[in-house]
Amino acid sequence: MKQLRKLHIQVLIALVCAVILGIIAPQTAIAMKPLGQGFIALLKMMLAPIIFCTLVHGMAHVKDLRKLGRMGVKSLLYFEVVSTLAMVLGFVMVNLFQPGAGLHAANMLESNEAIKATANAGGISIVSYLLGLIPHTLVDAFAKGDIVQVLIISILAGMALNVAVGADSVILRGIDEAQTVLFRMLSFIMKLAPLGAFGAMAAAIGSYGGMTLVYLLKVIVLYYASCLIFVFGMLAPISWSIGLPFFAVLRLIRDEMLLIFGTASSEVAFPRLLEKLHRAGCDEMVVGFVLPSGYSFNLDGTAIYMAVAIGFIAQATDTPFSQWQQLGLLAILSFTSKGGTTVAGGAFVKLAATLQSVKALPLGGLGLLFGIDRLLATANALTNVVGNTIAVFCIARWENAFDPAAFQCETGATPGKSILRLRQSEAAKAAAQPQKLAGEN
Repeated sequence: MKQLRKLHIQVLIALVCAVILGIIAPQTAIAMKPLGQGFIALLKMMLAPIIFCTLVHGMAHVKDLRKLGRMGVKSLLYFEVVSTLAMVLGFVMVNLFQPGAGLHAANMLESNEAIKATANAGGISIVSYLLGLIPHTLVDAFAKGDIVQVLIISILAGMALNVAVGADSVILRGIDEAQTVLFRMLSFIMKLAPLGAFGAMAAAIGSYGGMTLVYLLKVIVLYYASCLIFVFGMLAPISWSIGLPFFAVLRLIRDEMLLIFGTASSEVAFPRLLEKLHRAGCDEMVVGFVLPSGYSFNLDGTAIYMAVAIGFIAQATDTPFSQWQQLGLLAILSFTSKGGTTVAGGAFVKLAATLQSVKALPLGGLGLLFGIDRLLATANALTNVVGNTIAVFCIARWENAFDPAAFQCETGATPGKSILRLRQSEAAKAAAQPQKLAGEN
């Protein structure tokens, strides 16, 4: 009975029940969809205020604002390098295994759903993208829940409070209390997690039935294999290189991963990740800055998805598309794929918008991907969240803003040496000196 009180056990049971219901009574399972939609909506409601309070609270107590600039440069450098490697992996896999070869879908008509998604996506240009990062008003960013816009406002507010008020300001105390209240609200919402996961998974299985397991199986297997190779071949070595056991990190976020598996949305994991990563030893400002930034700029799963999708559409529609042309389009996608892909189907919309803008490939191929987007979105969201979790730990260790004791207390694993902490021995001596003096006294 004690095991049943654990959240990940409850979610796992809910997912199994959802699969059974989806197979036995598809129509009833589809009717469960509002449960998943409602749960995701509740969590999305919490994103903007939690990001704001966490980041502002952390920045307002930073004594050296140059540290923030340095951390921003390091974060963007890490994001770009790792997401580019993810895209290269997807590019190599799709060209090596050719999942769309022989399908001959050149004259395939787009499905109604794909046409609708493409029309809604619109076009993408660099100017419109950059202007879209600026909210019309302070309230507008919170109303829309746009992570990048909320991040911009939070950074400005945090910097302003840092230089304009003292550490004992009533505003800062209010933000601190608001943060406590928000996380308590989150704990109430998370009690509904099994119900939300059940509704989302049941609707997916009931809608597609057995076809979810066989439709375009080569693409599904290739994409999942690419994500697994990236997670264990790239993210795991990064984790070990900074002295953190990778499987301990995965255990830390297992509840969130199960929720993502059921909902195919990485947004459901965001609020709890902020709290968990801070408890696991990462400085509050690092978590508050790197995690929301990563949700927009460090989308490893999306990068793999874009590469696989481009290659597959070219192969499936028999479109002459050289590897150099693919690389050129991937360079464009590495920019346009940033932001707006944390919800299920978000990566598909970004892909549709980009292809519509550059007109390099026939949009009919999108109809093929739309049918399996729900399955691809699950691996996409899981890879994104694992990648962003490692990113937070990586930047925290790089900035010497990591507490090994807190990590060991939270995970039961002992952190090792990090290659990013070049002054680790000096830092360790400095930390041990007060304890030594206290012992002597």
